Amino acid sequence: MDGLNVPPDTHPSKGKGQAESVLAVVDVKDTDDKRKVPPQTISRTHSSHLETDRGTVHVRPVTNASAKQLRALVSFTPRASHFDRENATSAMDTFRGFYTLFWIASAMMVIRTFVESYEQTGSILGLTFGTLISRDAKTLALSDAVLVGSMFLCVPFVKLLERGWIRYNPTGMIIQHILQGVYLAIAVMWTFKRNWPWVQAGFFTLHALTMLMKIHSYLATNGYMATLRAQLRSTEARLRKLVETSGGGWEHAVSVSTAASRASTSSSTATPEPTSMGKDLVDAASSSLRQRAVSPTDSGTQTPVTAMAPAHAKTSDLPEHPLVHHPDSRVADLAREVEELKAELTSKGPNKVVWPQSISYYNFADYLIVPTLVYELEYPRTDKIRPAYVLEKTLATFGTFTLLYIITEHYISPKMPRPDQSFARTMLDLSLPFMLNYVLIFYIIFECICNAFAEISCFADREFYQDWWNATSWDQFARKWNKPVHVFLLRHVYASTMATYKISKQSATLITFLLSSLVHELVMAVVTKKIRMYLFVLQMAQLPMIAIGRIPAVKRRKTIGNIVFWLGLMAGPPLLAVGYILW
Repeated sequence: MDGLNVPPDTHPSKGKGQAESVLAVVDVKDTDDKRKVPPQTISRTHSSHLETDRGTVHVRPVTNASAKQLRALVSFTPRASHFDRENATSAMDTFRGFYTLFWIASAMMVIRTFVESYEQTGSILGLTFGTLISRDAKTLALSDAVLVGSMFLCVPFVKLLERGWIRYNPTGMIIQHILQGVYLAIAVMWTFKRNWPWVQAGFFTLHALTMLMKIHSYLATNGYMATLRAQLRSTEARLRKLVETSGGGWEHAVSVSTAASRASTSSSTATPEPTSMGKDLVDAASSSLRQRAVSPTDSGTQTPVTAMAPAHAKTSDLPEHPLVHHPDSRVADLAREVEELKAELTSKGPNKVVWPQSISYYNFADYLIVPTLVYELEYPRTDKIRPAYVLEKTLATFGTFTLLYIITEHYISPKMPRPDQSFARTMLDLSLPFMLNYVLIFYIIFECICNAFAEISCFADREFYQDWWNATSWDQFARKWNKPVHVFLLRHVYASTMATYKISKQSATLITFLLSSLVHELVMAVVTKKIRMYLFVLQMAQLPMIAIGRIPAVKRRKTIGNIVFWLGLMAGPPLLAVGYILW
């Protein structure tokens, strides 16, 4: 289950002209401690000026004052996955040799298993599991193709939102959730209709849920953009009307604003330029002024601070509105609001994609291939596709799956719980094989498959996981082991529920855990064709365990915390196997 790294409180902007204080803190996080640059207080006395102890810094708020929707900042920056051989930081890790040792030991285990199987059965590999996973394979492949192809219906729906034929809030949002419910229901019903074995049923359901998250992010983000664009048009109309009623017309207002800008520039030449630290403080202050929830990263020293950058353009990256320096504060404020709305509708990448230019079938197809569950107007890209790298990850996928197959065939299937077997013996037989399979499935998905698709799509941000194996508490594990789902939950569940229902962080966290636990139980219900709620209970039990892990006396003992984490992870799958198979 992907929990949340709870973001700090964000508060709506104060009234225009009202002074407020912002504490700017630059964080550098690593695995064991958090070091902070000494904070400085920045007082904002005007919507475009920050008074610091080093002088006046001119900034513009990045989120318009009229934006009511709280959105979690999701940033994408070029990064390599931890186990990638091209990750310079991991290559310098003193424990890198153990990674090599693991694969050598795994190869030796495969050879030993082949020899023992040949001696006992005359065949080097059992085919029981192979027969199971190959059943009804053609129908599964065709069903999965239909599942993915039907997603392209999102594009015409978004075009309806863009043209204003459907208002996203609330009509479009209601239609979206109804269609998502139908999409998931059809996928689940089809697995029961086909009566697939647990492997096929689990794969199809999990893939449907993954595609459902992509659909939700695509529609929700574009719906938000459509709302902002309508607000932009309304604000521009108000600005033009105000200028016309003030007398002199638009050209006159522009000339007045230009003259005021020149006068302001000449009078402020003595203002000291901000130092590099001052610029950092301004960036931090601007981020804190956003009406969005920010998710701090906790990825270790290899993750740059730029991971906290906004996902859309800064106002300073775009042409300045000609009326922002108008002496009439009403005109200047509306001009700034237009600037900020345009920044929200523009990506921060080098291409500066402006919504709705991104609405196309090609863009949607690209989004489906990119290994992320959160839609953005633009992602960081690599320069080219490296066929050798794709081949490497493809071979790694099949090689790791072979190891996974052998463990399942020879060490799990023959040891599955039986009524005449004691609980202790079942736990002893299955704990290690299940744990190995868990690690191998993680490696196949997040290191091999995600990196292969990232290379094919030239997607540069490849931090699909962090060092979850060093977790000392369950909330660390939840944040680190599955970053794509974590980021999705942060933006579209946690932050969305806080904004929509005006609830506290604790309530939003509870809702996020509850939703995730129900989805996990749905998968188990489809796979086992039983509703027992065992997995749901284990998922929700993470909440009190997280609370216990935050007790200072417990938090200080990191080694014990890591031991408890691994023992819990090893005990979970066998417990579920006993529960769902025998009861």
